Amino acid sequence: MIELLRTFTQMEEIHHEFGPPPAVPRRRAAVGIVLRNPFAGRYEPDIVPMMEALKPLGLEMARRTSAALGVPLSAIDGYGKGSLVGTDGELEHGALWHVPGGYAMRALLGDARAIVPSAKKVAGPGATLDVPITHTNASYVRSHFDAFEVRVPGAPQPDEIVFVLAMTSGPRVHDRLGGLRADQISAMDGLR
Repeated sequence: MIELLRTFTQMEEIHHEFGPPPAVPRRRAAVGIVLRNPFAGRYEPDIVPMMEALKPLGLEMARRTSAALGVPLSAIDGYGKGSLVGTDGELEHGALWHVPGGYAMRALLGDARAIVPSAKKVAGPGATLDVPITHTNASYVRSHFDAFEVRVPGAPQPDEIVFVLAMTSGPRVHDRLGGLRADQISAMDGLR
């Protein structure tokens, strides 16, 4: 059921965005995998077995994403996930990534409480995906609201799916919109 075709890694280190340079550069990393879509071109009423089969791959991708970020696990404080489904598939095939991708990052990070934001779309080869990012422990921490643009060259072909995990360290450079700060997280409910 799982036919892995390619793996793609993207890492960005942000040293400056107007104003003074940050004391520590912000890092963002994403890992994308390209799979053959076993449901391409047809309707399958029960796709849940594929979601279960993706769980080990989700854990491996979470490890790869954190390694690409190049910081200790304790420094990872933002995450997101997403999927691009080739045109012979349907949006629901991209939704298969919710559990394997989200829970993998939360398990790897240990104490991550916030829901992992997600984006998905049906698209052609070379499409971009803006992977939404929020703080790992509180979705309302404004300094971590972000999106990481990911594109796997030449994918997805009509019979492919691209699954993506993204992680970040640190807030946006020069965040200054107020609201809940990371050092004010207190509710431990994943929101505040």
